[in-house]
Formats: sequence, C-alpha cells, structure tokens
Amino acid sequence: MPSPLPRPQAPPPHEQHRLRGALLGPPPRSATGPRKQRSPCSRPAARADPCSLGAGEGADRGAKLSSRSPTPLAPGIVPAAGPRLGISKLGRGDGLSPLARRRPAREEDPPRGRREAALTVALWAPSGVKPLRRRAMKVEFAPLNIPLARRLQTAAVFQWVFSFLLLAQCCCGIFMIFVFGDYWFISAIYVLWLYLDWETPQTGGRRSKWVRNWTVWRYFKEYFPIQLIKTSDLDPSQNYLFGFHPHGVLVAGAFGNFCTEYTGFKRLFPGLTPYLHILPFWFRCPFFRDYIMCAGLVSASKKSVSHVLSHEGGGNVAVIVIGGAEESLDARPGSLTLSILKRKGFIKVALKHGAQLVPVFSFGENELFKQVANPKGSRLRRLQEKLQKIMGFALPLFHGRGIFQYSFGVMPYRKPVHTIVGNPIAVKQNLNPTVEEINQLHEKYLQELQELFDKNKEKYGISEHASLTFT
Repeated sequence: MPSPLPRPQAPPPHEQHRLRGALLGPPPRSATGPRKQRSPCSRPAARADPCSLGAGEGADRGAKLSSRSPTPLAPGIVPAAGPRLGISKLGRGDGLSPLARRRPAREEDPPRGRREAALTVALWAPSGVKPLRRRAMKVEFAPLNIPLARRLQTAAVFQWVFSFLLLAQCCCGIFMIFVFGDYWFISAIYVLWLYLDWETPQTGGRRSKWVRNWTVWRYFKEYFPIQLIKTSDLDPSQNYLFGFHPHGVLVAGAFGNFCTEYTGFKRLFPGLTPYLHILPFWFRCPFFRDYIMCAGLVSASKKSVSHVLSHEGGGNVAVIVIGGAEESLDARPGSLTLSILKRKGFIKVALKHGAQLVPVFSFGENELFKQVANPKGSRLRRLQEKLQKIMGFALPLFHGRGIFQYSFGVMPYRKPVHTIVGNPIAVKQNLNPTVEEINQLHEKYLQELQELFDKNKEKYGISEHASLTFT
C-alpha cells in the first residue's frame, strides 16, 4: 500500500495575522468617506465576532480590522484577485473561511470567490491531489401533457412489474389471512384444490385464451416496444425447443412474445403453441400459480419439458431461458455475457425427444435496467451467488425509471426489444445419447447462436466488432 503524501503544515501562529492581511488585500472604500490608514504594527484592542455583527456594522468593523498598509508577501503566497466585499453575517464577502485563506495557493486549486467552491476544497490537501466536488442528484420529472396512450402503457408495465416482484407474496398473505380469519373454509377448499391440481404445471399448464388477449398486454408490448421477428418458417408437425437469450433482469421479451398474443406469434408461426418454462418455485404460491398458468407459463422441471416435447403430431414449442437466474446477475446495458457453457441439460432433452433446437436472441433485453456493479469475486457477487444456491433464484440489485419521473425506480426504460427467432437445428432422436453426442450438438448450437447474433447485431445498434461471451 503506497504511503500517504505528507500534509503541508499550517503557518505559525505569529505569522497567521500577517498572512491573512496579505491574502485579503486592500479593503473596499467606505460609502461614508475615505478609508483610514492604520500602521502595520498596530493591533485592535478587542476583536468582535464578525458573524455576530449586522450587515452595516460588520462592513464598518471589517474595514477597521483589515485596513492596514500592504505587507510584503511570504514565498508561495498569492493574494486573492478581485474586489472584496468586507464582512457580513456570513463572514467575509469572498465566501472563504479563515483557514482556507491561510493555505498557500496552488495552480490546481478551483477558482475562489464562491462559498460552495470553498466547501469542496480540502483544508490541507496534499500537493497534486485535486479536490472533489459533490454532485446533487437531479430528478427529471415526466411532463404533464403526456398522451393518454403512453400513460396506459406505463400503467400496464407497472402492473406487470408488481406481479413479477410482489404479487406472489401478496397472494400468500391473503391465503394466511383466510387460514387464521373467519373465512378459513375458503383456504380449506383451496388446499383440497391444490392437492388435486398439483401436477398441472408439469403437464402443460392451464392456459386461458381470454387472459392472453387482455388489452393490458397490448399496452405492455407498445411500452418498449417488443417485436418478434422470424428468419425461417417452422414446420408445425415438429416439436421445437427454443433457447431464449439473454435472460435480462425480468425477462420482458420472453413474456411479451410467448405469453401474450400481441406480438404475432400465431401469425408468424401458425400451428405452433408456445410454453414458457419458469422456476417450479412459483407454482407453490397459492392463487398466484393459477394466474400465471393462464398466461401459458409452466414449470421448468425435466418432467414438464418432456411433457411438452413428447406431444404426438408436433406443434408444441418449449421456450427455455437457458442462462437462468445466474445470467441475470450480468444483465446490464451493453452486456453480451451468456451463461451457457455448463448448461447442457436442454441439449439432452432435445436429443431424447427428437425436438428441433432453435436459438432465439432478444436484442435490447439487457438495456431495460441498470444494475449495481457486482463483478465476479466481489463481496456483493459472492453474497448473491450464495443466496441463489439457498433460495433457487437470484437477487440482482437493479434500478430503472419511475412512474412520474425518469431518474430512479423499478420501472424498465423505454428501450425497443427485438426478439429474433433463428433457424432450426435438425436433431435426430436418441433415447440414450452419449456425452460426446451431447457436446457435439451443444457446440453446434453455440455456433448457430453466434451466427444469429452476428447477422443482426448491426441492425440494432451493436458494434460490428462486438461478440458474445460464453461463460
């Protein structure tokens, strides 16, 4: 650790008065008449506190205290330039404290003359170290004359963020109120229903066309906006496994494209039904599980994925966010890091069922939120990884904009999201694939994903020299 720089020593007490007069310079002329000249050796009998004097009295008293003939300057001392305003209730008119005036002037010092500048100057800063200035956070509020459509878009995204972050906890709280309240019989009936319906999230769920066509999802899609783009036709007689990248913070692109009907999935891929797989943990929350299943969400367990891909006659699409919770810790603007090198379970499932692999990349997914810096190896990152192992999901410290202002909050930024569906990779069914076969297909999938990214990156504002980073 480098040794600290030596701190300059304060002038001796007997020199402070002389240096103070040298720095202040000649006082301004009094409005009542010519200034009185005082001998350099004379001293006032008693000094009054300038801060306790009135404005006029302070100016006159300041003229008496500081009116002395010019004194030769000590080496390294530079008198302050510009006129002086005398003493007022706030001190001398230059806005500098007495201690700041005693310090020898240096070239790297900020301009003197304002009190706020003096507050940012280190009293005895080492030579060569520039003083820091404190920045005040500015809040940029949304204008009042925003069109109603944009207000509705913000409201739609707010309810989605609330559902993602807090709705499950609220549903559990309501269930406990029923258990310990007068309506305990409602919870008893629901527990019986939960017992009979426990396997539904692993057997295709229970989607509702009505819920998927809610008008709120149209405003949700237009907020960013979200766009689904295909590169080739997909045969509806086959089953497909879509590998979605990147995870982002809240997976807005995957939800908007595969859990609603407003981005045109049915029009682009007729005859196919998408199923978005999420953590099985969410299907243990009472009431909340029934709501998310209506949108087409199902469990990400092995049994659930196998059920979707084993549909006879084809027509099913299992959408898996490959990076998972681990990848969300790297979700920040400009990030192109994908956690995929150790994730080969989806390859094995595709081989067992003969499902076609399709890489999907969502440009703009990582631009929706900013995240607190958490490089690998840092204390915060180690804590997040430890909590992920305990709870099963990650806790990224993200932030975006607010509802009525653009400076901070948990709302995503209005950034376009373009989800590109790549070309299918033919997979021959193999009930017992070897490790070599799994690795070979995994390598081919990575090549197709990189090619899909390289073909489209310049269209969506990414440098031609940028490349995906697989971890």
